[in-house]
Amino acid sequence: MSTTTAPTSAPSAPGGLTPDEVELLGHELDAIRQSVLDDRGERDAAYIRRLITVQRGLELGGRLTLLASRGRATWVLGTTALALAKILDNMEIGHNVLHGQWDWMRDPKIHSSTWQWDHASPPEQWQRAHNQVHHTYTNIIGKDNDLGYGIMRVDEAQPWRQRHLIQPFWNFVTACIFEQGIAMYDLDFGEHIREKRKMSPEKKAEALVTLKRAVRQASKDYVAWPLLSGRRWRRTAGANLTANLVRNLWSHSIIMCGHFPEGVEAFELDQLDEEETRGQWYVRQMLGSANISGPPLLHLLAGNLSHQIEHHIFPDLPSNRYAEIAPRVREVFDKFGLNYCSRPLVQQVGSAWHKVVRLSLPNGWLAETNRRNLGSQLRKLARPAPALSPA
Repeated sequence: MSTTTAPTSAPSAPGGLTPDEVELLGHELDAIRQSVLDDRGERDAAYIRRLITVQRGLELGGRLTLLASRGRATWVLGTTALALAKILDNMEIGHNVLHGQWDWMRDPKIHSSTWQWDHASPPEQWQRAHNQVHHTYTNIIGKDNDLGYGIMRVDEAQPWRQRHLIQPFWNFVTACIFEQGIAMYDLDFGEHIREKRKMSPEKKAEALVTLKRAVRQASKDYVAWPLLSGRRWRRTAGANLTANLVRNLWSHSIIMCGHFPEGVEAFELDQLDEEETRGQWYVRQMLGSANISGPPLLHLLAGNLSHQIEHHIFPDLPSNRYAEIAPRVREVFDKFGLNYCSRPLVQQVGSAWHKVVRLSLPNGWLAETNRRNLGSQLRKLARPAPALSPA
């Protein structure tokens, strides 16, 4: 008696799409991208130049107001202007210029190879960690340190450990010192501590460059400008500290909303095709990113990372175009039955923090816990996780 073997179906991509569907999706997104490339021009160049002028005006105005400040009202005004300037510099200008979104202008003053920003991370180091690593390995556990900044449990499939209990606290600390935290993350500092390995000579040289830059940035805000304020140096130092804190908390919130809310997927490396096609890469970006809905001012202050989905699909397109193409991108999501994760800011921040807290506990712990079994549930947290048995 002969037997017939049933044909094996081609493996599906993330999202359950077939290879043919992935290829079609890739063609549709390529067409959207090309339409922007064909249309970008003077209005886009005018946008970024105008924005840089506004940002520098806010910074200069804020600094001068603080130097002349004699009362609470002028202090608040100067601090607010300075915080807005720092947010624009980091989010809509620095992040996007360093992505190469404006390199097509061939303006040496607004180019990814020459731009300097108000940040502790050296541009070249940030570009390696962000552009080359994060955008290539988006939401792949163990490869993308932007996912949880290399210090948090980010998926149910990861084993729970007692150290994860404090990850909400670490997330808050990271938010407060986000500028410096990003600089340490770019150096793979957390990995070196966790794995108890020494830095290579090359990494030590990188760390020295970063340290010098961080000291220079701190000296500007907490030494130079306060000295110029004379007897009011404490007020100026306090204003700079406040502006940096506001910038850090805002940036952390926006970026956390881009990849960490409920409904956003993370991926295991061994689940992905070793020869990932452009279409498969598109699908992973679509499922591993989330948007924030809101008015144009929010998008501007968010660096248009409120359109994180569009940014991750098209990281090199001018950021001012993301709002225009978002409806077309959403149509592609709907056509292929994919979840377009978008919520208002407060809901998205709440969702991300809920996930941080939920994953700081063993899987299902919150759902299983009530007033009657709270004691026994807390005792579970005090017991170390069982050792994994050898295969």
